[in-house]
Amino acid sequence: MPKPVRAAGGVLWRPAGDSIEVCVVHRPYLRDWSLPKGKLDGGEHPLAAAAREVLEETGLRGEPQLRLPEVAYTMPDGVPKTVDFWLMRCADGPAEDPADPTEVDEVLFLSPADAVARLSYPDDRRLVRRVAGLPPVTAVTALVRHGHAGRRGEFEGDDDLRPLDSRGRAEAETLGRVVALIGPRRLVAGTPLRCRQTLEPLATRLGLPIETDSAFAEPADMDEVPANARAAAARLAELRDGERTAVSSQGKVIPGLLALLDGAEDTAPYRTRKGAGWILTWSGDRLLASSRI
Repeated sequence: MPKPVRAAGGVLWRPAGDSIEVCVVHRPYLRDWSLPKGKLDGGEHPLAAAAREVLEETGLRGEPQLRLPEVAYTMPDGVPKTVDFWLMRCADGPAEDPADPTEVDEVLFLSPADAVARLSYPDDRRLVRRVAGLPPVTAVTALVRHGHAGRRGEFEGDDDLRPLDSRGRAEAETLGRVVALIGPRRLVAGTPLRCRQTLEPLATRLGLPIETDSAFAEPADMDEVPANARAAAARLAELRDGERTAVSSQGKVIPGLLALLDGAEDTAPYRTRKGAGWILTWSGDRLLASSRI
């Protein structure tokens, strides 16, 4: 089996009166109309690739809001291809020309119905129909688990002072590049040093301070984990209603916190590996989507 090609793209939208408009691009070398998308660049994170391709093909910066269904198909040469798609709101700011006019020579914003009529491919049309049926997105929050920090049993001293190791620092750098795409205005970390260190590359990139909040730290007594998750969920809901926020927390807090917000009893689907996380998408006080990053 040939190795699958990985690609990423976005359904880029902007407000239009009481509705929205969706961006479509014309590709002269294929003579088609498409959503902006393209191949990952080496080991590029798929969300970073989606944002880059949207910018290169449209000249506009998109702020990721939620992950849309993956598109998979086989190319004419028999190679399988998968495309990660994200809903992206068009950010404020002037438009640039597409990076390569031989690749994209026309960029249009159309109503969802007109975009569906213009797009050449059924998968693209299905994505636009899905976006058109979503309730309004009112807030976006990033929630990440701190990066790797060695082994608890091998660290002497207060465990809250255990720092990120080299792997964890690399994970923090990747998270900094990816989480910056949603444009957070506030950074909040649990009390352990490794939670704060996980946000430091993001803080440097955005020029923001890091606040500390014990609600996002694991309790010393594991019997208190359910109560801790409730406190963290309530705190995250408070942060949702303020400036756009990125939060760094711990592995025993995040699953229960997300299950509560999502109205689920089973916490297993929300387990989060170190150095990974979620984009949480809200419509009012409803958690509309939790998208892994």
